[in-house]
Amino acid sequence: MEPVIVAGDIALTVVELVGAVALLLLGLWLGSFLRRNDGQTHAELMAMRGQQAELQGRLAQLSDEQAQRGDLFQKRLDDRLAAMSERVGQSITEQTEKSAEQLKRLDTRLEVIDRAQANIKELAGEVSGLQSILSNKQARGAFGEKQMQSLIEQFLPPRTYSFQQTLSNAARVDALIHLPGDHLDVAVDSKFPLEAWQRLMQSEEGEDVIKARRLFADDCKRHIRDIADKYLLPGETHEIALMFLPSEAIYAELHARFPKVVERGFTDRVMIVSPTTFMATLHTMNAVLRDAAMREQATVILDEVGKIATDVQRLDARIAKLQSHYDGGLEMMRQARISTEKITRRADRIEALDLDDDIETLPVDPPQQAGLSS
Repeated sequence: MEPVIVAGDIALTVVELVGAVALLLLGLWLGSFLRRNDGQTHAELMAMRGQQAELQGRLAQLSDEQAQRGDLFQKRLDDRLAAMSERVGQSITEQTEKSAEQLKRLDTRLEVIDRAQANIKELAGEVSGLQSILSNKQARGAFGEKQMQSLIEQFLPPRTYSFQQTLSNAARVDALIHLPGDHLDVAVDSKFPLEAWQRLMQSEEGEDVIKARRLFADDCKRHIRDIADKYLLPGETHEIALMFLPSEAIYAELHARFPKVVERGFTDRVMIVSPTTFMATLHTMNAVLRDAAMREQATVILDEVGKIATDVQRLDARIAKLQSHYDGGLEMMRQARISTEKITRRADRIEALDLDDDIETLPVDPPQQAGLSS
């Protein structure tokens, strides 16, 4: 039982406290009794002893009940502590498993982030390399020219184009596409007005925008004029030339906000193309080249078709002859089968012959005519 009074090193429970009070009262009463009347009767003394015994019995009963309650309280407390310990242990286990699963997921996400970061670094390096290429005017021109050449090589046969060919006016064109028949070659030149376009994109509102737009339009018109002057040669090149822009953004900007530049190209017979529209143009040219090649080979094709028809007729005659030989072979096989059946029957008769019988009893077949049927 838990103590109810603690004084220094002394701790008293309820039972001990009640007993101490009772003994104290009893001592006081006895002292008073002895001082007051020494001649008190023996019966009163015995009554007092009976009361003392009853009081001690009640105190003992109270002590037992208190002990039972203390044991029950201790048992309940132990059960609750055990249940709480079990729940805490289970909770710690579940929390540990969840933490391990979350750490595993975190590791997986970190791996994905590491791979993405590596890809970003690689992409950043490529972008940096592209920026270094585009910042140099000569390298920028080589970049656009290479892109144009790759598209031509992808969509046209090798014999239908040539690169860096010098014309009669000593001008070197980036590419010439050789059209079939009497059509002249189409000149293709790559231009990349990147600086003027970047200046336009970085300009603010007001006078800066107007100035940047004018410089960008003048730069594009200058490229159109150079192509028309250098590569539109009567009797040598086609009446229309192509100006290849390696940037879809610049091409879209021209057609969206600079219609006069596009009209200037139509006037000077210079068609502006982007990578996407250039692919469509090359696809159309390839179809024209294929159609022309088919027309050129029409005579050869007709001659070959005639030879095929002759070969088919000859094959049909040979198959008919083979069919006749096959039918004759079937008839010969049928007659040979008849002979083998007769030989088999005669062998069966010989096996069934009893040697003790008279030889005259051997059956004899009627005479047959000479030939394959015997």
